[in-house]
Amino acid sequence: MPANRPSPRRRGAPVLAALALLTLAACGYGSQAKDGAADQAIAAGARKTDGLDSVRIGYFGNLTHATALVGRERGTFQKALGATKAEYATFDAGPSEIEALNSGSVDIGWIGPSPAVNGYTRSDGRNLRIVGGSASGGVKLVVDPEKIRSLKDVRGRKIATPQLGNTQDVAFLHWIAGRGWQVDAQSGTGEVTVVRSDNKVIPDAFRAGSVDGAWVPEPTASRLVAEGGRVLLDESSLWPGGTFVITNIVVSQTFLKEHPKAVEAVLRASVETNKWIAAHPDAAKAAANRQLEADSGKALPANVLDPAWRSIRTTDDPLAATLRAEADHAARAGLLKKPDLRGIYDLTLLNKVLEEEGDSTVDDAGLGVR
Repeated sequence: MPANRPSPRRRGAPVLAALALLTLAACGYGSQAKDGAADQAIAAGARKTDGLDSVRIGYFGNLTHATALVGRERGTFQKALGATKAEYATFDAGPSEIEALNSGSVDIGWIGPSPAVNGYTRSDGRNLRIVGGSASGGVKLVVDPEKIRSLKDVRGRKIATPQLGNTQDVAFLHWIAGRGWQVDAQSGTGEVTVVRSDNKVIPDAFRAGSVDGAWVPEPTASRLVAEGGRVLLDESSLWPGGTFVITNIVVSQTFLKEHPKAVEAVLRASVETNKWIAAHPDAAKAAANRQLEADSGKALPANVLDPAWRSIRTTDDPLAATLRAEADHAARAGLLKKPDLRGIYDLTLLNKVLEEEGDSTVDDAGLGVR
């Protein structure tokens, strides 16, 4: 698969788009959900952005990616891109989305901080940029209340995280270290057993009793509560002001350099979507759930959707200082060499959009392109 987008993509759009989708599926990077009416709605007389036939957008089927879910469902990204088609791919894990971004199968995407840091550092800072924020919060430690009644009872238990080295895995390892307990980061063995498992599988494992709890994002956390679990700790309580980055917007450096107008259009749609979510929380929750159903074939029940939605805050601010802290946590755990994150952010286009909207600009914590 080529590293960069082939230039003929601007011509023969129907054939090339079909080939791109087949290639994406064959590589196992993500799934292509069916387009809804809003996805297909291109206004009469609209012009292509940067002359592109399409822009390929990636995200996860998690409520922590609410901006992408709601923006897609309402057609906001498509409207901002004009006659350039917004195409979408959904992912279950950060590494697969980073691989798709690096290969050119995805142009811009919503992703957690740890995959973004890993993708940036492993390419020696050449493959991606964080260009915006999206969400804070929505991560909890949920436990079996019959086995774990207090934080000290976590010692000696089996606790699931979504994936070795993912954002929640790093956070849990850091929390364990803070309590003075010893755990081998790679194997997950020690005074606590860390069980790496997919978010889709964790509720079944919890129900079966093969894990005693999980440090997970929404809506998995609320699924566990619906299965009889109890929230023992909300990660927000561990951060100053209760805010920490859980989802960023990333773009390949090649795409950012060649098509800044397209990136700006997506960022403009993201800012618009976050404003709409803040003004219409109930309608936004319903829109996110409709898109989840369209993507996965199943909507979230109210007893999962409602508490999950309340714990997440959408934001344009990438909360760069907290990403630096999360990277330091990964390094201390031995999952990452001390990273050089200078240049991981380019917030120029986002701040341009925010200024035009009359909003406050955001800071890169000294990690921006210079």
